[in-house]
Amino acid sequence: MKKLLILLLVMAHTVWAQEITGSWSGELAVQGTRLPLIFNISREGDGYKTTMDSPRQGAKGIPLGETRFENGELTINSPAQALKYTGKLKDENTLEGTFSQGGMNLPFILQRGIPAAAELKRPQMPKPPYPYNTEDVTFRNEKEGNLLAGTLTAPGESKDIPIVVMITGSGAQNRDSELAGHKPFWVIADHLAKQGIGTLRLDDRGVGGSERGKAGPTSADFAGDISSAVNFLAERGYTRIGLMGHSEGGMIAPMVGTTNNKVKFMVLLAGPGIPLDRNMDLQLSNLYRATGLSEEVVNRLSQGFNRLIREVNERETPHTDQELRAELSTVFSGVPENLGNAFMNEIGPLFSSPWGRYFLRFKPEEYLSKIKVPLLALNGSKDMNVPAKENLEGIRMSLEKGGNKHFEVAEFEGLNHLFQTAKTGSPAEYSLLEETISPKVLEKISTWVLNLK
Repeated sequence: MKKLLILLLVMAHTVWAQEITGSWSGELAVQGTRLPLIFNISREGDGYKTTMDSPRQGAKGIPLGETRFENGELTINSPAQALKYTGKLKDENTLEGTFSQGGMNLPFILQRGIPAAAELKRPQMPKPPYPYNTEDVTFRNEKEGNLLAGTLTAPGESKDIPIVVMITGSGAQNRDSELAGHKPFWVIADHLAKQGIGTLRLDDRGVGGSERGKAGPTSADFAGDISSAVNFLAERGYTRIGLMGHSEGGMIAPMVGTTNNKVKFMVLLAGPGIPLDRNMDLQLSNLYRATGLSEEVVNRLSQGFNRLIREVNERETPHTDQELRAELSTVFSGVPENLGNAFMNEIGPLFSSPWGRYFLRFKPEEYLSKIKVPLLALNGSKDMNVPAKENLEGIRMSLEKGGNKHFEVAEFEGLNHLFQTAKTGSPAEYSLLEETISPKVLEKISTWVLNLK
């Protein structure tokens, strides 16, 4: 009987040691904060597949790459995210290993199961009852006909108030410009309404209530959406209409301001002021450094990126996928495979899509120099995406060239691309910060708008 019991225990141990499917959760220690992650492992044929959830970043079901489990060791290798995890099964409920991403190698212990959901701390999120009016609205792009949906927020019934159309940054976003568990446009709209300023914030094409519209739209098409939004407000009786754009939205706002005379002022939040190919080079170099690459490698990657830019601009037709992959592989040769693949996946659409090709050829000065209405341009000193000094100086020079005497540019110390008080400025930090947008920036925007004559 005793031998049989020992045999059964050994068999049981073998069973659990070989069973890895299910959800495994742990917390990464990143830059002084804790980042919860969940790996969901399931069978796929004779092997495994894994998805990842990052609750604090509002991400769920991210497909990861190759998953192997052999001799009690789990390996997850996902080039698309420049991510790798290797862990040893210590007992039936514990994996101990290393999480690698972007040049970081961090100890990471996983426990079987999913912990009780922890609510994200976002103290600036508006809470009802709201002391202002909100209305869901729809209208159409006057040229292309695509339906656009958004929320009109106003402090009262009066039409004699300043009101801004809010313009999101790159990538399809909802009307709140939701990112990394934050809703900055909702926070801004709430603050402005409490100060007597109205807002219209919109779902981007193909998001929420807005129709996708035509295939392959560019920033010029998005500018048509915003111009139609301005006209929609004018038809409602508003006359003090402005634009507020973040990042790419700060590029689109001057495009609209040069063609629609109903625009009376604009606020650019981390908007570009230098040619976009130059800004992308600065942005990518910042991100390369953040992954721990040496300055020598950063300079080599910068040279390769600029060479490819020149080649793209000289071509009348886009690269084929195969040509582009070969070109990017040359640029990122010598870079760790996971990291190189991640950057290639991010950069590829810039060269292959109509939006990317338009974006890289864009020169903000061509529009900023024509802006005559009052303009406020803000940026944060730790912005890695739209570096403050170069872009604010570019905006200032363009406005002065055009003779605009009613503008202000300001750099906020210690703020990142989302205008959060940041430690590093890295995009990886966005979701880890409780602050959605610095109160100093909110106060600056509302004070400036209310002081307009």
